[in-house]
Amino acid sequence: MDAEALCAVQFFLSKPLRQAYVRHMIHSLPLAQAKDLPLWRRPVALLFVTAMAMPIAFYAWYALLNNFVIEAAGFDGADIGLLHTVREIPGFAAIGVIAILLFVREQVLGLVSLALLGVATAFTAWFPHLTGILTLTFLSSLGFHYYETVNQSLQLQWLPKEKAPQMMGWLMGAASATTLVVFVLIVLMWETLNLSYNLVFMAAGLATAVIALASLFIYPQFEAEVPQNKSMVLRKRYWLYYALQFMSGARRQIFMVFAGFMMVERFGFEVHELTGLYLINLVINMIAAPFLGKLVGTYGERKTLIFEYVGLTIVFLAYGGIYWFGWGVLLASILYVIDHILFGFALALKTYFQKIADPADIAPTAAVAFTINHIAAVFLPVLLGLLWVVSPGAVFALAAGMALTSLALSLLIPRHPEPGNETILRKYASAAPAE
Repeated sequence: MDAEALCAVQFFLSKPLRQAYVRHMIHSLPLAQAKDLPLWRRPVALLFVTAMAMPIAFYAWYALLNNFVIEAAGFDGADIGLLHTVREIPGFAAIGVIAILLFVREQVLGLVSLALLGVATAFTAWFPHLTGILTLTFLSSLGFHYYETVNQSLQLQWLPKEKAPQMMGWLMGAASATTLVVFVLIVLMWETLNLSYNLVFMAAGLATAVIALASLFIYPQFEAEVPQNKSMVLRKRYWLYYALQFMSGARRQIFMVFAGFMMVERFGFEVHELTGLYLINLVINMIAAPFLGKLVGTYGERKTLIFEYVGLTIVFLAYGGIYWFGWGVLLASILYVIDHILFGFALALKTYFQKIADPADIAPTAAVAFTINHIAAVFLPVLLGLLWVVSPGAVFALAAGMALTSLALSLLIPRHPEPGNETILRKYASAAPAE
């Protein structure tokens, strides 16, 4: 085939794709009109599709990570701390989403980021050494954090306030159900079929990427009722939300980085055993997540977050007791499950912000909040990794202190947060006599 014929073939093959791309990327559909679409093409359906696509890649990676880095690259506590520091750098840089949104729609950015997560996960096992693992981790994390930033923003824009807690609970339940399928397949097939790390990473990553890219063409570009600010937003009245986000990011790192690593390093868990523990988490969360949303809607963000932080304080102190008093693997497994359930209450932090926010601030503040959430995440894993080598119990003691700090902050949330009533301090300030 000569060059001219080849160009003609390429043109005709690509023309339908170009037309589909232009049709979906340029045309936008107001949210008010989306209710006329079939149920499977509405905004909420897209939220469910992406909620179920993301865990395929991310949790396959997460399930295998600790065993993979120890077996393939001989990681120790310091190495795993460094890896998670690298993993959190894109979260710290999530504020860059604001600049990208000047040129790209939120919905498009979210789906492209999800595809990046999938592709980077697919090739993780191709580079079984420190440099390679860190590089692929950074790329997959870039996709994950930018997707999560946009996803949080779209949830708050697309879901009505009165239904948001319940719908977010159902979205969590759907994500848990997908993760459950991933974990079940790993548990049942890892030893039976003698699966390799490369096969699992590749299958899971490509599945997520294909779903994300297909969604770019299947769903219209939904237009929110209130245009979003395209510049960085930092408002004084959001200070409590920022503070809670910072503490959440610092505290969560200890669970994400060291709880699973403890199960492998201290108790010798193998891939199928650690994944089996994740399975228990997922079954419980799949059932509990919709009820968590209902609890937030019934009792409010203040009581829900107080309960979460009291529970986390107890759990982290008990983690420390495993090292201080030699408690066994059964207690460690129970604590791991409880820990995971309590983090589900974090959806109350999203709905708290939805209630106090100017609707135009949601997208830029989601990016700012992700950056704030990851400030501590950039340096804590590597520093705590060094502390872990000396005293693992001290790491969990610090986590308990962080949970107590979050508890103190949550006491400042009013029962009915709204613009002008973001914290109980504003109530007291307005009640003070004028001078």
